[in-house]
Amino acid sequence: MNIPQLQIQTTRGILGLQITKPTQEIEQPRATMNIQQPAAILEISSTRPQLSIDTTEARADIDMKSVRRRIEEHAQLGMQGASEGTARRAQEGQQMLRIENGGKVIADIAKQNATPPPAPLGIRFVGNRSNVQISAQAGTTNIQATPQKPIIDVQINKPIHNYTPGKVSGVMEQYPSIQIDVKW
Repeated sequence: MNIPQLQIQTTRGILGLQITKPTQEIEQPRATMNIQQPAAILEISSTRPQLSIDTTEARADIDMKSVRRRIEEHAQLGMQGASEGTARRAQEGQQMLRIENGGKVIADIAKQNATPPPAPLGIRFVGNRSNVQISAQAGTTNIQATPQKPIIDVQINKPIHNYTPGKVSGVMEQYPSIQIDVKW
């Protein structure tokens, strides 16, 4: 007798995985900075120096006198000459009063007036520097500087973050199967 036989043939299933890797990008932008430095406030005040030079006497030494001074000197010389002339005339008058004492009084007076004393030698040094009057007053300078604080404006930028998650999916690479045959 023939017994029927069952023949079972199986194919196992193969499960495959499809993996997509995740991606992550992180970028940190630089901070936005704005820095300004205002100029310092500078205040300067000064007084001018004063220099005074008086050359009146030095100019008079080299005969560069003002008109007013020349008039004053000539007036003084005229007064002095008039006084000397009056004194000389009075002295000559006194000499003439004593004519009775004998002598040649008129001849002596004429001789004195005819021969003047010798003129002084014309060499002289002019321009004495010590006659220049100099006075100076120093000036002052006052400087005040007020520093200004810097203006700093900083904005922090958030990081740029891109993330793509990964995927895992199952794929049947081979489906399972069962084949059953009956043999007689």
